[in-house]
Amino acid sequence: MFEPSDTPRVFALAPGVDFPEALVKGLRARFDGKPPQDIARAQVIVNTARMARRIQTLFNNGPATLLPRIQLLGDFANTESADLPKASSPIRQRFELIQLITRLLEQQPDLAARASVYDLADSLASLFDEMAGEGVAVDTIETLDVADQSGHWARAQSFFAIARHFLEDLESAPGAEARQRRAIEAIIARWETAPPTHPIILVGSTGSRGTMQLLMRAVAQLPQGAIVLPGFDFDMPAATWGHLSTALESEDHPQFRYHALLASLDLPIKAVQTWDPSPAPSPALNRLVSLALRPAPVTDQWLSEGPTLGDLLPATTDVTLVEATTQREEALTIAARMRKAAEDGQTCALITPDRMLTRQVTAALDRWGIVPDDSAGQPLQLSPPGRFLRHVVALFHQKLTSEMLLTLLKHPLTHSGAERGKHLRYTRELELWLRRKGVTYPEAETLSAWAQAQKDDMFEWITWLSGCFCDQLRTASDMADLLEAHLLLSQKIAHGPQEDGETGSGALWQEAAGRAAVRVLADIKDHAPVVGEISSTDYADLIGALLSRGEVRDRDAGHPHILIWGTLEARVQGADLVILGGLNEGSWPEAPSPDPWLNRKMRHDAGLLLPERRIGLAAHDFQQAVGAPEVWITRAIRSDEAETVPSRWINRLINLLGGLPQQNGPEALAEMRGRAQVWLDRVRALETVPLVPAAKRPSPTPPAAARPRKLSVTEIKRLIRDPYAIYAKHVLRLRPLDPLMRTPDALLRGIVVHEVLETLIKESRDQDIPVTRARILEISETVLAQNVPWATARALWLARLARVSDHIVHGEERRRKRAIPLAFEAETRARIEELDFTLTAKADRIDCTEKGDLILYDYKTGAPPSKDEQTYFDKQLLLEAAMAEQNGFKDIDPAQVADAIYIGLGTTPKDQPAPLAETPTEKVWEEFSTLIGHYLEDGKGFTSRRAMQSERDEGLYDQLARFGEWDATDEPAPEELT
Repeated sequence: MFEPSDTPRVFALAPGVDFPEALVKGLRARFDGKPPQDIARAQVIVNTARMARRIQTLFNNGPATLLPRIQLLGDFANTESADLPKASSPIRQRFELIQLITRLLEQQPDLAARASVYDLADSLASLFDEMAGEGVAVDTIETLDVADQSGHWARAQSFFAIARHFLEDLESAPGAEARQRRAIEAIIARWETAPPTHPIILVGSTGSRGTMQLLMRAVAQLPQGAIVLPGFDFDMPAATWGHLSTALESEDHPQFRYHALLASLDLPIKAVQTWDPSPAPSPALNRLVSLALRPAPVTDQWLSEGPTLGDLLPATTDVTLVEATTQREEALTIAARMRKAAEDGQTCALITPDRMLTRQVTAALDRWGIVPDDSAGQPLQLSPPGRFLRHVVALFHQKLTSEMLLTLLKHPLTHSGAERGKHLRYTRELELWLRRKGVTYPEAETLSAWAQAQKDDMFEWITWLSGCFCDQLRTASDMADLLEAHLLLSQKIAHGPQEDGETGSGALWQEAAGRAAVRVLADIKDHAPVVGEISSTDYADLIGALLSRGEVRDRDAGHPHILIWGTLEARVQGADLVILGGLNEGSWPEAPSPDPWLNRKMRHDAGLLLPERRIGLAAHDFQQAVGAPEVWITRAIRSDEAETVPSRWINRLINLLGGLPQQNGPEALAEMRGRAQVWLDRVRALETVPLVPAAKRPSPTPPAAARPRKLSVTEIKRLIRDPYAIYAKHVLRLRPLDPLMRTPDALLRGIVVHEVLETLIKESRDQDIPVTRARILEISETVLAQNVPWATARALWLARLARVSDHIVHGEERRRKRAIPLAFEAETRARIEELDFTLTAKADRIDCTEKGDLILYDYKTGAPPSKDEQTYFDKQLLLEAAMAEQNGFKDIDPAQVADAIYIGLGTTPKDQPAPLAETPTEKVWEEFSTLIGHYLEDGKGFTSRRAMQSERDEGLYDQLARFGEWDATDEPAPEELT
């Protein structure tokens, strides 16, 4: 296949070239005219399964020929070194490290937090894998010069002390990285004595890892060996390559790894040959990007080489620069362009390391029924089985709450064996009961009592529910036992009630996600005995971490031409349209992960990977992908928190274009942005056009028979400010759902304060017990303990009562001088016969003076309404006064009302009297009758948010009224209802 050569064979393809297609063309050209069996002897080693499939598909498309042997790197290493011990499971490695680290922390608890055991084990395992892959011995780490390091290194050495013993144990069962390196070293040693005579071509790798670079050097020097590099910058001058020699300064450059590889082979840059003459889609764009990405020390070449680029308008004619306002807008714009590509039959690939962006794009595409082919798949922990398993394990270390119970009962995998419809109906009834009763921690006895009171026969279902969800709390136990209990409980919940002797797991292990979960759990089960005893909390954390390492892929489910790739695929795949998304600093390139063990200089001295290597690889991925036939470069100007920083490569490209006015650089940049603006405008129009016609401000007028004929005095304020709420509650008979979890809200705080004051005043009246600050706090503690199960809320509310206790004491002294408490929570009602309307009221407290006059009090835990608010809106006390004089209260005859006062117990306690002098009770009742007459007789519409105190105030029925599609400036839209 190759002519004899004294130098290693290194081939390459330019950025933007469809790598698999050009690779196949080059292979066909080299075997053209030769016996057909010759190509079958060739061995092609690739680094991804997706690339292997693409190469095979290209060969299958014709013309007819025998295929070369296409092998994945892992398969190649395993086949050629079958005598090596089998690689140890990564899970087993981490389990063994957990035991070692746990024992170390027991001896030295100040080294790290106990909760970080798995994270420490995971990071140590990753470091050991990296050491094995780069050929770095433990001795090298231990002998590093750390004279100028802080005490952190001394702590790190305590963990490294276990490394030697751990790595020695791995000699008989090495990790995947260690085994691959040993396999490659064995293969190279065999090649040195008996080099293969058939062609071996290693393709698609950049040599970024030590083991891969070792193999690439060996293959390049074989008699019939060659390597083919993707995205090689043929436009960068040889002198510039010389500035990439220092890793500490240049490893973030996209071509640094190639320079290091060629230096290890003692080859000059000009020795790299083109594998196939197929030109790049846009050589002019490649030259522009090459110049933009020059190493920092030679960016002055922009001045000398920039004018040689020629007219930049043709070079950028197929480049679009999208600068969206938000990440949502960026995702929608990408999705809109991908939809257009699907319509036109284009192959479109979104390339980004930002998984949040890919999920948003996938969700946006769903509106058009397009499912992209995502190479990364879905994290197993976010799949239905992953979420289900994490919810179930929470039962082992958290007390069952109503929220936990309903989360699992509503999960699509729960009770998926049979009769799921009945299960969902029972779950709905249970939820309504839990909300209505405010049950925070449901127990088996409580649930059984509820089920017995229902009309349906729920015995079997409630028995299953109680057995699965109640009393599952566990303490420390053996890992294998906890895993077995976890799986059995998960299958029991997934299947539903089982007949005698029946077993099953419902739909838990079905579909691709279920099968992926089975594989991960089987691996965990095989190695669980290594862990030994573990607490249920640590077990839950461990299971969550292990599930997060799994992925769910279904390559047959996605659209064949709408693709989402990671940056690895950018090096070795091709598409008609490539969208580079999320190009912001911290996203692409990603911010280097913090290393808890070695700093940057120590890594360099040891020969490990520097943080900049990831940036350099990301830069290479960008350079390779940006040379596509048509390319979009997208970013969001703002994230959820703050303004973003553009990726350094976008900054370089923009700055270079802006500095070349003679080559139409600014005009080219403006056109790149102009092409994006067309799509941004379309997306913004799509967002502003509602899916249904915009709602008008509702003002329904129900028929007379349906209008409310009974209200309480507390609802009159709502009738004045938000009449629509009265319509929804009393005409439509809609009630907001009670909260699932009872919380220490304002309503409960009001109930507690009322009970405290009622108890205090009653005992002072009946038992002559003095009203003192100490007595207030004593009663408060008792009432809070009975009504408030939250320790934090009890402490806060007790402190709040303590702050207002002096106001209560002094106020009660004044009130007792004026009148004697007569009644508490007293009820009354008044009729307007001509309107067939009843008004009800309940007074918090009524006092009686020596003259027989009444004084009405109402407790407010917040700020009491002002005089003007009571005059025009909040007429509760004024109406109660009118009713007291006309009808009286229960067991209290009608009498003159001397005063009506709000006792405010908020942050600034104060008493606020009702304006009875300015608004006599006769006038109050007359105005109220007129108001009710307007709604019941005159047909006045129940307008939504008619006179809210503030536009920020939320109404209970704002969503029903579709508030937000209209605002307070819109005129009401009256509607006669029949």
